[in-house]
Order: sequence, then C-alpha cells, then structure tokens
Amino acid sequence: MKHILLIVLSIFLTPFVMASGDHGADRQVEEEPKGPNGGKLLESDGFRVEVTIFEKGIPPEMRLYVYKDSQLVDPKLVKIDVTLGRLGGVQDQIDFAAEGDYLVGNREVVEPHSFDVELKANYQGKNYAWNYENHEGRAVISDRLLALSKIETEKVSAKTLIQKDTLFGVISVPDNKLFNLHAAYPGIVKTMRVKVGDKVKKGQVIATLLNTQTLQNYSLTSPSDGEVSGVFANVGDKAENSALVEVTDLSEVWVDLSAFPENIERLAIGQKIELYDLHQHQRVSSSISYIAPKMTGGHIARARAIVSNQQGHWRPGMHIKADIEISQSDTEMAVRTSAIQSFRDMPVVFAKFGNTFEVRMVELGDSDGEYIEVLGGIAPGTEYVTSNSFLLKAEVLKDGASHDH
Repeated sequence: MKHILLIVLSIFLTPFVMASGDHGADRQVEEEPKGPNGGKLLESDGFRVEVTIFEKGIPPEMRLYVYKDSQLVDPKLVKIDVTLGRLGGVQDQIDFAAEGDYLVGNREVVEPHSFDVELKANYQGKNYAWNYENHEGRAVISDRLLALSKIETEKVSAKTLIQKDTLFGVISVPDNKLFNLHAAYPGIVKTMRVKVGDKVKKGQVIATLLNTQTLQNYSLTSPSDGEVSGVFANVGDKAENSALVEVTDLSEVWVDLSAFPENIERLAIGQKIELYDLHQHQRVSSSISYIAPKMTGGHIARARAIVSNQQGHWRPGMHIKADIEISQSDTEMAVRTSAIQSFRDMPVVFAKFGNTFEVRMVELGDSDGEYIEVLGGIAPGTEYVTSNSFLLKAEVLKDGASHDH
C-alpha cells in the first residue's frame, strides 16, 4: 500500500507510556507495573484497586482486589462502581459484591474489551475516582485516508438467506424441437434448396421431389422455424426411408443437470435456478421443470429446466453451471460474508463510528454465501465495513494487538 492507515490501538489492562529523548532519539516503551494478580493498578494516597478480567472457563467477569498500604483489604468493607463507556454511546454499569478476597462484577464484560473506564470507590468514608482508556482492535482513520482505502460499509439488517445447490449440466435440444424430414412417397430428389446452417421458416420449401409412382413433383416443407442442422441427400438421390434433411428449433433449449443422491433429495419441480456458462459471460433465470424418476448407471439423476435462446447463446453440447434455490430463511440480523475477519481466533466485523473503527466479535449462524446470519455480538443497525476490512485487521495486528488481563 502507498498509504498508511493511522491506527489508535491501546491494549486492555496493559497501558504503555511513550517517552522520547531529545533531538529525535528513538522512543522507548515502558510497561506500567501490574498488581499481584496481573491486573491494572489504580492508586491514590496508599489506597489501591487492582482491576482484572477473569475468563478462564466462564464468561468474562471483572474482579477487583483492594489494598491499603500494600495490605489486602476485606472486600466487604469497600463499595465500588464501574462504568464502561463504549463506542456508540453504550454504557455498561457494573456493581460489585464481595467474593472470597475480591469484589466480583454483577454482569459479563462482553467482547471486545475496549472501552473508557470510570471507577468510583468508597472506603472508610473516603471517596476515590479514576478514569482511563482501555482500547483494543480500534483504528481511527481520517477522511482522506478513508477515501484512499476504498473502504465500503453498510448497516446490519434483517435479510432473507437463500440456500443454493450448484449443479453441472449440459445444453441439449428439446425432443420436440428436432425434426427429421422424410419423403412422403418413394421418389427422386429433384432440387435441394437449403444447406447446413440455413435459417428456415415454418412452411418454407426445403426440397422438391419426384413421385416415381405418379411422376408428379411435390414439395418437402419445414414443419417449424429453425435452422438446418443436417442435409443427407443430394439432387438425384433416391428418397426412400432415410431422413433427407434435419431442422432444429433452438429458440428454446433444455438444460440437463446432473444431480447426485445428496442433491436430488433437496430438488423439487418449480425451484428457481440461475444458469450461467463456465466463463460466466451470460446468466439467465429459469425453474426446474422435470426430475427423472430413475438414477443412471453412474448413480446420477437428471433434472431439467427450459430456457429461452432467442439470441443463440446457449448452444447444444455447451457445459454450464446452475445455482438452484433450495430454501429461504429470514434472519433478524445478517452481515456480508466479505466483512468477516479473524481477530484473536474469533470471527469479527469492523464496526464504524464516524472515523473510528472497532472490532465486534460476532456469533454466526447460517450463510447463503453472500450474507451470514448474526446471532449476537453486534447491535442491529450498526454500520460495519463490507470491503477492504483486511486493511484494518492488518494495521491493528501490525501494532501488536493483545488481550492481556
């Protein structure tokens, strides 16, 4: 990339202090000291609160250890309230109760653990308060860089998911559109007025023949509009039992699809299909009109659709693919599959709040290939990144994303 996204990323419970020497010296990073339980320490006049997130085998919960002059305080003697301010104006209010030698929060600390923290404590009649930032998976991008990145968004919304099967098939001539023209009486071909490839109209004279019994000439005419696909006799040939001319009407063609046992169980007459050639130069919609009652020797069943072919694109013998609409299901929330990224081994999308982007750990359900159901982790109506979200992930990971509690 020719441009660098401006990233603001600070790791939950692991704040860093950046210091720089004079005259452009290299910056040095010092990690803030942690408490005995590995949490963030808040201190005022010898009173300390150690903030931790415990999530081993249980949903994440906040646990607070309280100290006075380096001595652990009985948690029953302390009252603490915490407010977690998240992007989008959401505030999580957490109350605490004593459990063992710590205070435990009364609600799950949902992912991502990225918020502005306000902690208020009361101990022995004295009030204490702290405010600090704990951000992860967050990026702030200017309007100019946002335009250069070509990041696109849409809002989380209800969708109808369409489940599809994809089958291979081949174009063929309908049985009732292939005409083999024979002489009405034994005789001799006097004239042949067409050649292979000629377009013909219904009733058009194809050939003139001499009836050798009556010595009368009669005409052989086309039974349909179409194209001459075969000429099997020349002037002077005897007209007996063999076909003289073949005419094919390709205004409509059959789509013969190959369905294996696992496919055939989901197929039904009337299901919608979208047909396309292997180069995807053209697509057309149709529906299943026939399903064979028997399997072939190769354990394949034939399903069929009929498509219009006025422009002649669908040629008999052409191999095609068809997406068949198997079922539909309505979901209250869905996002584009292109939006899904992985962050700390969890599926995420990047939610957008103005110029700030932040991961949302999403619980996923069924997918139709274009959209995927969201069961939780993001609110309906949230604007999220649908394309180029990998740029955000790359920048976040480059800056050393972690999840240290």
